[in-house]
Amino acid sequence: MPPNATQRPIDNASSPIGILTVSDRAAKGLYEDKGGPGIIAVLQDFLISAWHPVARVVSDEIPLITDALIDLADQHGCGLILTTGGTGPAARDVTPEATEAVCEKLMPGFGELMRTVSLREVPTAILSRQTAGIRGHSLIVNLPGRPSSIRTCLDAVLPAIPYCIDLIGGYRLETNPERCVAFRPRA
Repeated sequence: MPPNATQRPIDNASSPIGILTVSDRAAKGLYEDKGGPGIIAVLQDFLISAWHPVARVVSDEIPLITDALIDLADQHGCGLILTTGGTGPAARDVTPEATEAVCEKLMPGFGELMRTVSLREVPTAILSRQTAGIRGHSLIVNLPGRPSSIRTCLDAVLPAIPYCIDLIGGYRLETNPERCVAFRPRA
């Protein structure tokens, strides 16, 4: 567990979920953040357990992103942290590098699956560098910036997220089985 990390009880009234928007323009107030609200809308649709967002907006700078991820994981105890933006090939797209810098373990299957499902919609999905990783009791998943792409990616990976969080000792998340059937092995 990282230094100063908050121990999280498994059974909590309202689990904090980190939502990190990475965008120079949104951080400066020049552009309305649509990615963060897009993530929240999908989670409201998919989750039935009590949760609350801990939202941040930062510029595309590795130190700002890493500081926000560390704060959400270690200080706010977010068992799940979802980022949006900064995953492309442009010079300022550094969210995957910041994610890798703060994680003890990488979870490449998340990025692989998100690119696979996104390729069904756009051929440029191969340009995405989304990744995921574990920091202490937190799963960090990089998502694209567009709300429709966020939904596509979460549709694909959310069934595995609750069990992953169980395995790393985070809060228990329950999904709405009419929207998303989370996989958990039978006891």
